[in-house]
Amino acid sequence: MTAVEERAEAAAPEVGKARRRKEDARLITGRTQWTDNLVLPGMLHLAVVRSPVAHARIASVDVTAAREAPNVVAVFTGADLAEEQGSLPCAWPVTPDMVNPGHPSVAVDRVNHVGEAVAVVVARSRVAAQDALELVDVDYEPLPVVLDMEAALADGAARVHDHIDSNRSFHFVFDAGEMGTGSATDQAFDDAEVVVSRRFVQQRLIPAFMEPRAVVVQPQGDNYTMWSSTQVPHILRLMLAMVTGTPEHKLRVIAPDVGGGFGGKLQVTPEEVLTFLVARRLGKPVKWAENRSESLMSAHHGRDQIQYIDIASDRQGNVKGLRCRILADMGAYLRLVTPGVPILGAFMFLGIYKFPAYRFECDGVFTNKTPTDAYRGAGRPEATFAVERIMDELAVELGMDPLELRRKNWINADEFPFTTAAGLEYDSGDYDAATREALQLIGYDELREEQRRRRESGDPVQLGIGFSTFTEMCGLAPSRVLGSLSYGAGGWEHAAIRMLPTGKVEVVTGASAHGQGHETAWSQLVADRLGVPFEDIEVLHGDTSVAPRGLDTYGSRSLVVGGVAVVNAAEKVVAKARRVAAHLLEASEEDLEFSGGSFGVRGTPGTGISIQEIALATFAAHNFPEGMEPSIDAEATFDPENFSFPHGTHICAMEVDTETGFVKIRKYACVDDVGTIVNPLIVEGQVHGGLAQGIAQALYEEAVYDEDGNLTTGTFVDYLVPSAADLPHFDTGNTVHAAPGNPIGAKGVGEAGCIASTPAVVNAALDAVRHLGVTDIRMPLTPERVWRPIHQGGDGGDRAPAGSNAYGGAQTETTTGVSTEASALGGDR
Repeated sequence: MTAVEERAEAAAPEVGKARRRKEDARLITGRTQWTDNLVLPGMLHLAVVRSPVAHARIASVDVTAAREAPNVVAVFTGADLAEEQGSLPCAWPVTPDMVNPGHPSVAVDRVNHVGEAVAVVVARSRVAAQDALELVDVDYEPLPVVLDMEAALADGAARVHDHIDSNRSFHFVFDAGEMGTGSATDQAFDDAEVVVSRRFVQQRLIPAFMEPRAVVVQPQGDNYTMWSSTQVPHILRLMLAMVTGTPEHKLRVIAPDVGGGFGGKLQVTPEEVLTFLVARRLGKPVKWAENRSESLMSAHHGRDQIQYIDIASDRQGNVKGLRCRILADMGAYLRLVTPGVPILGAFMFLGIYKFPAYRFECDGVFTNKTPTDAYRGAGRPEATFAVERIMDELAVELGMDPLELRRKNWINADEFPFTTAAGLEYDSGDYDAATREALQLIGYDELREEQRRRRESGDPVQLGIGFSTFTEMCGLAPSRVLGSLSYGAGGWEHAAIRMLPTGKVEVVTGASAHGQGHETAWSQLVADRLGVPFEDIEVLHGDTSVAPRGLDTYGSRSLVVGGVAVVNAAEKVVAKARRVAAHLLEASEEDLEFSGGSFGVRGTPGTGISIQEIALATFAAHNFPEGMEPSIDAEATFDPENFSFPHGTHICAMEVDTETGFVKIRKYACVDDVGTIVNPLIVEGQVHGGLAQGIAQALYEEAVYDEDGNLTTGTFVDYLVPSAADLPHFDTGNTVHAAPGNPIGAKGVGEAGCIASTPAVVNAALDAVRHLGVTDIRMPLTPERVWRPIHQGGDGGDRAPAGSNAYGGAQTETTTGVSTEASALGGDR
């Protein structure tokens, strides 16, 4: 056995190990560097005066008393900053005629939602700045408040922005069956034997990340360093340069330890721009940090859609078409990717099913509410909820088992790669295998038998079982695809690997972690590729001076794009090291083998030199290949050809107390296929976290506004984020079908649990009480919303008006088939 073979045999692969995260030691012992922990010499503190009204003209802003308050350094109004604040960026014009009203960081003459900035106070302490807020006197002239999307689009509706013609930002249409004189999708519905129409509501949610947002800006001559609790330091740097007119090379953005984001920190915020402008004006470091109520009110929200869904099939349950008309609440302004979120979902409403015809329409609607934007899943949870709910509704109409209907229509394992009617090519998977394992995990047959017994005995606590068999598009990346959708950036990712003379390794990644475990997973990838110890690798990220190239972290893209860039850089390091090894061993490169971190001459026992020894020899460069630069460092940029498509089967068993409306998850099982698993412990954590958020949407969370546009759920007393005590034990499993589009074989996992769990929970609750005449319950499933339809009849949610379909026309009828329309609206709206 050669030295290389001995070393390779001793080193077990890192990929697949359930390693504890490198990051956790500092995170759980309080040795973190949050943005709000930063203290700079001479630092000032900024606080924001926010509008208490949803829609009004600003008649005047009197800051005299605030400027004279103790320890106040300056006060700035929108008028003071109007010439330099520009407009916050929207990077995704989803249609050529999309209307973007502009978004000032601080209002000048009009406010359009509660919480909008109208002035800023700068003081020597945070307390002094907060105290002076009350001394700013703003005179508001109220305007009509627009809150309901359907009413906002009606003729004669009051307008959020009076300088544009309506409250519609855009109208986006995708029809897979467009013909010269009509729609093949409409024809599929005309010919269908069965058509089911429903109206679903995706309530407004708040990302509620653990660490509230904070910003620090330090001027250094005409250079500026910004620390921000952001997911996107590279994008923030670019956009900040564009908004403020500051040369990009004069800006450095650092995302230190970031306490979660869930899409809520995928943003260029008013507060980041305002902190920068004030620091630039005053020439001193400035910090802004929000409290929790401020965060819930003014940080962007998520979801908030009304979905009109039509599904067509024959009487045997073979689906023939799907039509979706979506109203998406933009809030008062378009933020960074606000209009693109529902458009991302457009490609996933088909789920895992072989719909031959598909039409999607979406209207983006302005309201006097906090702007929406990306929230964990970003369009895909909304799509998955719609298709998984409508499949259950179709199963009820046909009298079929919901799982049987799914099996009849899903893509079979031998049909991959499969191109959907939405134009996506699903790469790999086996939906039946995941479902079989999930059924076994949850004990499906026993649960169905228990359900039967409870129904027969009239037990006041009924049992229901709900399914969600889902897929999602991950690795938000293919630049050409994003370009075809008019997205303002690419989707590539960059990495660099530096071999230090002592044999240690620095990995520089453009992905910016905020809880995902990049430092651990990237170390495992590099350890296997280079054969160096896991402990000898350090991952650097989140600083545009240290990692100058990157497109950051969102859309389950870190591993399947950023991780692949790291692997490709490692392969380049090995290729460079091979040339040096051949020179030092006096052999041809073709005769060398590399394994376990060492090069050896094939067939020559006892020879070998490690890549770490080569790093030292490269540093010395005393004996080096002629014409080669003394470096084995390498960089790589990866831009995938396609998305990746994780999938899974989630099953929820739900108990519903018919006397009180109280619901309880009895069991929850899920089997996900996320491709190659680098670290099972991290994957398990991501799945658990996603399940918590998806279940929270189904049962607990909703951002609620009163008729005047005030957020009535502006604290954690009213906005119900569940704790571990509110959630069940999760039985999880995995099938593995490697993604063919990247060398790791990974598919992405960060959003899977959040996407799949919500419809599984709602379907389970409905399955428990359908025999009592309940047809729908609007989320979240509070005891009142569950109790009312059980005891008062009708449905407890929102359904399409009787006789209408998703396009506002007459419900499809055929002479040979049956059709069902939704009942009149009833219950809690």
